[in-house]
Amino acid sequence: MENIEKKKVGAGLGVLILKDNKILLGKRHTDSNKADSELHGEGTWTMPGGKLEFGESFEEGARREVFEETGLELKKIEVICVNNDKNDYAHFITVGLFSDDFIGEPRVMEPDEITEWQWFGLDNLPSQMYFPSVNVLENYKKGLFYISK
Repeated sequence: MENIEKKKVGAGLGVLILKDNKILLGKRHTDSNKADSELHGEGTWTMPGGKLEFGESFEEGARREVFEETGLELKKIEVICVNNDKNDYAHFITVGLFSDDFIGEPRVMEPDEITEWQWFGLDNLPSQMYFPSVNVLENYKKGLFYISK
């Protein structure tokens, strides 16, 4: 019998941060070793977020990830959706969160992973978006907690 590595599903967070009807997106490094994405999102635009750590609530993890990546301090945050994000490389349950109440201006805090942060109008999004971020945005626009795919 063949020895097959047992793969596991991960838990990820994507945070939709809204300001003046624009969302915050970061450009992932084009080098796959630096972009730090098991789902292989190198070179795409992504919402702030990352992996949920053991013992964290969704809100705690989102606040930590957003601060580590952007320097923003989220005041109010809420869970808006859950998605089943998978491809040939990995499988994550992504919890989408929303905040329009924060302190600070986004800064590149992890330049090896994210090279820049920009605000984009909801009707003027970049073409190369990280698919879990697209899914969170789709949930937000449709007002749905879960969209079966």
